[in-house]
Amino acid sequence: MSKRRVVITGLGCVTALAESASELFAALCDGKSGISMIESFDASAYPVRFGGEIRTFDVTRYIDQREGKRMDRFTQFAIAAASQAVKDSGLDFSKEDLSRAGVVVGTGIGGIKEIEDQHLRLLAKGPSKVSPFCVPRLMANAASGNIAIQYGLRGPNYCVSSACASGNHAIGEAFFNITTGRSDIMITGGSEAALTPVGLASFCAARSLSTRNDDPPAASRPFDRDRDGFVLSEGAGVLVLEEESHAKKRNAPIYGELLGYSATDDGYHITAPLPDGNGAASAMKLALAGAGIEPEKVDYINAHGTGTELNDMAESSAIKSVFGKHAYELLVSSTKSCLGHLLGASGAVELIVCVKAINESTVPPTINLENPDPRCDLKMDFVPIEARDAKVNIALSNSFGFGGHNACVVVGKV
Repeated sequence: MSKRRVVITGLGCVTALAESASELFAALCDGKSGISMIESFDASAYPVRFGGEIRTFDVTRYIDQREGKRMDRFTQFAIAAASQAVKDSGLDFSKEDLSRAGVVVGTGIGGIKEIEDQHLRLLAKGPSKVSPFCVPRLMANAASGNIAIQYGLRGPNYCVSSACASGNHAIGEAFFNITTGRSDIMITGGSEAALTPVGLASFCAARSLSTRNDDPPAASRPFDRDRDGFVLSEGAGVLVLEEESHAKKRNAPIYGELLGYSATDDGYHITAPLPDGNGAASAMKLALAGAGIEPEKVDYINAHGTGTELNDMAESSAIKSVFGKHAYELLVSSTKSCLGHLLGASGAVELIVCVKAINESTVPPTINLENPDPRCDLKMDFVPIEARDAKVNIALSNSFGFGGHNACVVVGKV
């Protein structure tokens, strides 16, 4: 039996830069930054007072206001991105076998805003005043569950929570659901809304974040020797995956083919990656092997590229380990330089970027890369400052998370 092929037919996203895949990619290629001072709460006492905050989001563009109020912000983002992706795909679920359509959406943290809000209510007003919607709002699977409810889907439905690798892990699981014959359609991606008082304070306490309060747009500096940490952001990315013949039968738009996926773990430290990048390298090697792709065929890597010293050095070492001399010929960029770090949503948004790079023959830049770190190898092309016109047939999306999680997805031109 031949392997069932998986194609991408719908794209949707909500980010601090834009609220659609096409607008996001255009803004990234223009080198725009979505990083600004926080306005949703008073951050004046924090050592970090900026992030990738989404300011113009209105969930009522996608669902009824009453339903929206029953969801945490991370679920609202997921619903919005899924609505865009389904509309983009042209799917009409009234014509589909709903038992053959499912959802896998990842999140690193889930409904942290709801936890914070209800804890304050508990302290101020007592246990009887905690909302009956607290658990349905805060649970990590609320995004995947609500998406399935919106469309009446009866197939596989679950959440993946593996820190910053969650989005790619979710996409990989959705991919396997189709290749193994369990499903024909999967809505998948990641969502996060951890730019909250406790969320920000926690990462500040861990000293993970950039402290460039005087110049937020310049704060996220992957592979730059003047980096000082990552930038916390929020948002969601969702894709529609379909079995190839199913998509072709309904004349769906096909943006690319999902070719391979792999997940590994460093087994080393709860927050730090293996210094030599061996865990990340294994994920890339296995994903390429599963896809049947030789390393020399890869044109572009959307790097995890957080702008932390440990991650940048480990990932650049991993790329050289996997690609050898070809590491100096392919293009590598980190769109976190523009967007900041969306945690569990990053992988999904970045796979959308890879798909758009294939379709637009353009690679978005690593902005703020003004003084490349020689320890990340100055011979590697991190696409500094400006976008690059380039033919992209095969692209990789890397995501690595606390806990040692590594996830790599391979996507190709159809």
